[in-house]
Parts: sequence; C-alpha cells; structure tokens
Amino acid sequence: MITDLIHENRLILIWLTSLSTLTFFGTILLIPLILIRMSADYFIKPERTPIRERRHPLLRIALLLLKNLLGVIFLIAGFIMLFIPGQGLLTIFIGITLINFPGKRKIERKLILHPKVLPIINSIRQKAGKTSLILDNKQIMRKDENQ
Repeated sequence: MITDLIHENRLILIWLTSLSTLTFFGTILLIPLILIRMSADYFIKPERTPIRERRHPLLRIALLLLKNLLGVIFLIAGFIMLFIPGQGLLTIFIGITLINFPGKRKIERKLILHPKVLPIINSIRQKAGKTSLILDNKQIMRKDENQ
C-alpha cells in the first residue's frame, strides 16, 4: 500500500526532496552571509534604511517582493527545521528580518534575546572578524570606555 502511494506520487516526492535539499543547503550558505552583513547596531537603530529610493520604482518593487519572498522561504524552512535537524530558530530569525510587516521589531528582539540565538549569531560574526551585535546603548558606552 505504501509502495503504491510512493509510486503514484513519485514526481511530487522528487520535487519535495529537491526543494528540501535546496532549502537546506541554501540556508547553510545564506544565513552566515546575512548575519555577517548585518550591522552591529541593527537593533538599536530607530529606523532601517529602505531599499534605495534612487532606483527605478519597478526595480524597487521587484527587489522588495524578492526580499519578502526570500524571507517567507526562510520562515517556512525555519519552522520545518524546528522538527528536523537544522538551525530552526536562527532561520526563522533571518526570515523575519527579511519580511516587512508591522510589529516586526518587537518579534525580532524577542527572538534575538533567546538564549540559543544570540550566542550563535555572535559566534558566526566573530569568526568573520565582525563585532558582536549591540542590543542597547549601554553596550555602546561600555565598548567606548574599553577603547
């Protein structure tokens, strides 16, 4: 019975396996790149810089849609990784940072303060020669005092 089900849905299973493999390796490659490029003061900036206003409106809309689509893919992949091997919380965090929606900052801060997320992010950043993420102005003052 199971072999018949597999045989009948062979094409769907091939597509799902390919998508799963692509998403897995894509997150392994893209997550460190995104975390390394993130500015250390990302969480204390009052506003984020939007996609460049100087670009043509159609290009700006296309980039915004692409960024949000990538964010949704990361969000779904992260949720799946909560149940299978992978960096689920970290992938969800990246997905949320890419998607535009009201209240996003509050959710990002809640995720970044999770005990398993921030140390991993800072470890990836330090291996790339970047400073740790700054979560409040007190960290900036302590950093300035130490220099």
